[in-house]
Amino acid sequence: MGGFEGHLYPGLSLFFYGLYHARLVSRALICNYPVQYLPRHPWSKGKWARLQQIYYVGLVKILSAFILAAQELHNIHGQFVLISKIYHQRNFLYRKQWQHLTLYMTFFLSGCVDVVSQNLLPQRCAALEQGAQALGMCLFLPLMVSHMQDSEGVELQSHILLTQAIFLLVLVVIAELWAPNRLQLWVMKAFFYMMTGSWLIQIGFMLYKPISGYKWMDDDKNNVIFVTTFFCWHVAFIAILMIWVYGFSFLWYCYIC
Repeated sequence: MGGFEGHLYPGLSLFFYGLYHARLVSRALICNYPVQYLPRHPWSKGKWARLQQIYYVGLVKILSAFILAAQELHNIHGQFVLISKIYHQRNFLYRKQWQHLTLYMTFFLSGCVDVVSQNLLPQRCAALEQGAQALGMCLFLPLMVSHMQDSEGVELQSHILLTQAIFLLVLVVIAELWAPNRLQLWVMKAFFYMMTGSWLIQIGFMLYKPISGYKWMDDDKNNVIFVTTFFCWHVAFIAILMIWVYGFSFLWYCYIC
């Protein structure tokens, strides 16, 4: 996730995935549906009938993982190798890029599990999907912790706050393995997915394309302190957004549909 695009694209992926979960939980609350099992479209006899029965979330995960990996590889200049062999030395190279690709691999595997469970198995296995999701998040956390080792100032503070959001998300997805149908956990999961994605986008703007046009200074304590203030604003924004999603869903399913 180096550079502006390396923060923007993963952030958008996580944010929209959280927004999708916010829609799911709103629909479940309003229509009294099981949150994990959305109703399928009724069978029709047209040539597109089969496509109406396909769940596309897993396919979108797989596509997002390919796009993120391609973007990461495109920004690498030179030969992309794991270990150098110069002057009889063995040094690991591109450590952050390998971390990013490992993370994207977990997104890809989670998408593959979703596709198999939702579209190929005779009976959907939601526990398998949640297990793959929890595994991906459990890998995301230590990768992010190690990612901060060379950081300082504004970058360090922003990534500490990001790690905090990821840690809370990990707790939620692990708890969901034992209580898969608790709507409270789904609300929290949607919130922390959007929070993680939104803050990741904000980090990209702060470090690489500040909106004010002035670079954030690591030696200025006011800048470091204000990073936390921005994070709190993001928390409030995501909470308001979830209320808006629920309100719009209520109007849609009760008065429009």
